[in-house]
Amino acid sequence: MARITLHRVAHSYRANPGEPSDFALHPMDQSWEDGGAYALLGPSGCGKTTLLNVISGLVTPTQGRIAFDGRDVTALPTRERNIAQVFQFPVVYDTMTVADNLAFPLRNRGIDAGTIRARVAEVAEMLDLTADLHRPAHRLDADAKQKISLGRGLVRSDVSAILLDEPLTVIDPHLKWLLRRKLKEIHERFRRTLIYVTHDQNEALTFAQQVVVMYEGEVLQLGTPRELFENPKHLFVGYFIGSPGMNFLPCRPEGDGVAVGDVRIGIGNGGVRRLPEGAQDLKLGIRPEFLELVDGPTPGAVPAAVRAVEDLGNFQIADVVLGTHALKVKLPEGFPVPGSRAHLRFPPDRIKLYLGNRLLA
Repeated sequence: MARITLHRVAHSYRANPGEPSDFALHPMDQSWEDGGAYALLGPSGCGKTTLLNVISGLVTPTQGRIAFDGRDVTALPTRERNIAQVFQFPVVYDTMTVADNLAFPLRNRGIDAGTIRARVAEVAEMLDLTADLHRPAHRLDADAKQKISLGRGLVRSDVSAILLDEPLTVIDPHLKWLLRRKLKEIHERFRRTLIYVTHDQNEALTFAQQVVVMYEGEVLQLGTPRELFENPKHLFVGYFIGSPGMNFLPCRPEGDGVAVGDVRIGIGNGGVRRLPEGAQDLKLGIRPEFLELVDGPTPGAVPAAVRAVEDLGNFQIADVVLGTHALKVKLPEGFPVPGSRAHLRFPPDRIKLYLGNRLLA
């Protein structure tokens, strides 16, 4: 395994990039610790796969330096970086048996036959492929073939990192959940550095210890799932993480709080949030889970209109309007929802303030 460090790495697919819009990856400094489990999370086209391919050596960055344990590998090809990479669609040798597919990376490195048999048996057991070891790969369905691809990435014990590019996209939903759990167990057992690309926040948040949220070629935030949920440092992180995403309301400073239209909301700390003088483009952010919907006037609560309530089984989502602004409120199952008129309470310790797109410290 290795500690992977990026120093001012950026990449453009254009021959002579000049404008920021020419870059698929904007300059970034990032570190992935040895033995960590990471997810690169973001919408399609945000640069996740480009970043993964820069780490693996399939793409040479336009600028910057990549180091494995302090050793500069920027100019090294993939085979010299000691990387295992698993792609979105299964890459298997159809004419080989499952066992031969799993053994292939080890045979290429001259590993002795006894070690190969032991490693193949171990990985096959991990991925529930033992019964299929002697079957030709072409007789298997897409789910089993993707398990073979995963197995080829896991069979080597000497790799610097295992990179997984949307590896469960073509997998049956139930098997996807099982394999995600299996990958997490494998990581906890062997402590291999895993970097997992996905656009699915559920995959990222349930698999990774640290999640890198990307948007339009930039890394917006790296943090634990809890940090991303409770303290998003960028509007996009608040919007993209959570279901539903964070509520954002344009506001302006007023006394020891902020005003949303004609409604004043206290923000706690005696108003000491170090709001810039004459702050423009200020937004209040709060998670639907943290808003409180109450029936009747309550200290600290503001009047609002309830437009609709959606029952989603183990919770409810209320669509609420505060002045001219729509919000989502997440309510427990069976919560007695008030009528069309209600009051909203904004717990001061749950309010976040953003200037432009960035969280105010």
